[in-house]
Amino acid sequence: MVTARSALVLFSGGQDSAVCLGWALAHHARVETVGFDYGQRHVAELAARQILLARLPALVPHAGALGPDHRLDLASFGTIGESALTTAAPIATRPDGLPSTFVPGRNLVFLTYAAALAERRGLDVLVGGMCETDYSGYPDCRRATLDALETALELGIGRAFPILTPLMRLDKAATWALAKQLGGEPLVELVRDESHTCYENVRDAHAWGAGCGRCPACALRAKGWAAWVASGRKALAA
Repeated sequence: MVTARSALVLFSGGQDSAVCLGWALAHHARVETVGFDYGQRHVAELAARQILLARLPALVPHAGALGPDHRLDLASFGTIGESALTTAAPIATRPDGLPSTFVPGRNLVFLTYAAALAERRGLDVLVGGMCETDYSGYPDCRRATLDALETALELGIGRAFPILTPLMRLDKAATWALAKQLGGEPLVELVRDESHTCYENVRDAHAWGAGCGRCPACALRAKGWAAWVASGRKALAA
């Protein structure tokens, strides 16, 4: 059910953020989006954003109004937070146990920029696709991190910025199920075919979407798709 609140969605062009955009449109009367160019090696996600923005809202029944999209240039941050996600370095596990694709503080920076933008645009809440059920080992995807950031943003800006994370407790199979709940098979097909998750920036076709089929992002997406298919491709229970 659409509410009177407005939302700013952190929208990368990936599977999770696409489903979050559908969720935000189903729950908010006014929605805007923000994306970040931070020198990511999987730059295909920026092109995917435009396709999804053009087609996704029509697939969500009773969707709120989709307002402007904002794309912010954070190339300097990508340089500071150098990782396998912003360079050609091998994708592997670091000695400290974190994946080499971890960009330190990325979500903290993104959400701080998003809050500043939301304040200027008069938007009520922030929506992000962070998840700690099926996630890539990034500490800034955890709910505890986001709770702390909510407090810091309220203290630093002078008003509350709730950070809504509809995927936080869902695995990737349940994320596909949520897409079906929000927009049926047409939304599932759009997210599968047009969203981009592959770290290697490859768009080879697979049953679960486009990607190299080898990197951790592709492996997680493929595993979730297979589990959802095995369950009968049912929608998430309301």
